[in-house]
Amino acid sequence: MWLRRPVGIAIELLAGIPSIIYGIWGLFVFAPFLQQYVQPFLIDVFGPIPILNNLFAGPPYGIGILTAGLILAIMVLPFITSISRDVFEAVPPVLKEAAYGLGCTTWEVARYVVLPFTRVGVIGGVMLGLGRALGETMAVTFVIGNAHRISGSILAPGTTISATIANEFNRSRRRSLYVVAGRTRSHSVRHHLHRARFRALDADASQRAGGGLT
Repeated sequence: MWLRRPVGIAIELLAGIPSIIYGIWGLFVFAPFLQQYVQPFLIDVFGPIPILNNLFAGPPYGIGILTAGLILAIMVLPFITSISRDVFEAVPPVLKEAAYGLGCTTWEVARYVVLPFTRVGVIGGVMLGLGRALGETMAVTFVIGNAHRISGSILAPGTTISATIANEFNRSRRRSLYVVAGRTRSHSVRHHLHRARFRALDADASQRAGGGLT
C-alpha cells in the first residue's frame, strides 16, 4: 500500500514526458541495446522457422519498425495506466466493501466489481493511447529508419505518413518562405504603386486648383 503514492507519481510523470524525449532515448539507448542483444537473438530463434523467418529477416540495424513499435508501447503505456488509475479510483467504495463482505478476494473484486464498473473508461483510455500512438511523429521519426519502402520484416527500416511529413518539413518551410517573400514583394510593389498614384492625383488636383485661382 505504501507504494501506491510513489508509483502513481512516477506514472503521472512518465505520462507527461514529451514524445521527443522518448525518441532521443530510443535512438541513443534503446536501439543500440536491441541491435546488440535482442535482434540477433530473434534472428537466430526464428530463422529456421519457415514463415516467421521472413518476419524476422535481415541484419540487426537496431532501428526499424520493431523499435518504433516498442518505443510507442513504452510511451503510451503510462498514459493508459494514468487514465485507468483515475477511472479505478472513481469506483464507489460501497461496492468494493460489499464484495469484500461477501467473502470475495482482491482478484475477484477487481474482476467482478471494478472492471465491469470501469469498462467504458478503460476502453476510452486505451483508445486515447492508441490515437496518440497512431499520430505520433517525432518519436517514430527518430527510430523507424525513414526508408520509403515496404518490407516484410519488422526488423527492417520503414516510415509512416507523420514521419514523412516531419522529414519534408524543412523543404516545405523553405517553399513557404519563398511564397511569403514573393507575396511580401508583391504587396510592397502594390503599396509603392498606390503611393505614386496618389501623389500624381494630388499633384494634378493642386495644379487644377492653382489654375482656377489664376
